[in-house]
Amino acid sequence: MTKKSVTVLGTGSMGSALAAAFLAAGYRTHVWNRSRDRTAALVAAGATAHLEIADAVAASPVVISCLTSFDATRDSLRDTDQLAGRDLITLNSATPSQANEFARFAQDKRARLLAGAIKNVPSAVGDPNTLLYFGGDREVFDTQAATLRVLGGELEFLGAEPDLAALYESAVGATLLPALLGFFEGAAILAARGLPASTMVPYSVKWLQMIESLLPVLAGEIDDKDYTRLGSSVELFHAAAADDLALGAETGVDMSWHAPMHELLSRAVADGRGAQSVTAVIELLSTRQRSTL
Repeated sequence: MTKKSVTVLGTGSMGSALAAAFLAAGYRTHVWNRSRDRTAALVAAGATAHLEIADAVAASPVVISCLTSFDATRDSLRDTDQLAGRDLITLNSATPSQANEFARFAQDKRARLLAGAIKNVPSAVGDPNTLLYFGGDREVFDTQAATLRVLGGELEFLGAEPDLAALYESAVGATLLPALLGFFEGAAILAARGLPASTMVPYSVKWLQMIESLLPVLAGEIDDKDYTRLGSSVELFHAAAADDLALGAETGVDMSWHAPMHELLSRAVADGRGAQSVTAVIELLSTRQRSTL
């Protein structure tokens, strides 16, 4: 049986993981990277590296781009005429407007675009629990489903709009840095007592599982604009702000990153929302909504 061919553009940590997964699955894998030395390990594993991006694109009917941004992808492909009729699948971070702008570029190049995001770290590429979601050309999604499943076991088509993956990536990813900062702060608090961060991991996992169980309730309150069901009020969190500062002083941990959150809670109280569920702060986050009131 003839092996399928795929091209991966960009061989940073994620792009290299994508290419390695295709090699492991038996695909004839072509790679291109602006810095040629970044392809050496993949070539040693059986990939074919191309000096010119046009040659890499021409080598396969499906091209997966994992460059740093849509701007970088467009700049790299600007002078390439080989995209016409090919399935172009992007896996990079971007804003929705950048995704839409790139979709117009892909259309001009007569490529069939599927703009996606992979929601995991490079080491989890190929894991059956790794999620990839996409917006754009449904036919590309259906045609390339088996190829995409090499990268992760959970595939979702969000819709025909090419900016949907970027939109959801931004929305879902908003949770990451605050959660990590909270974990780092907790580790610093324990370190002040000479305790290792590893001791709190089991309890942090339980805490995150509790938050997971609340997400449908939070989403329901937000969608219904009925901020009464959660049972944890704005005022409850607002009152705890003083304890945060006291704990910082007691442990020698810098709590200054809490200031914007405390300010948001204060504004919610001033807005008469103290008794409402803490989900009500979304009314203050939506500047577009406030400007129309």
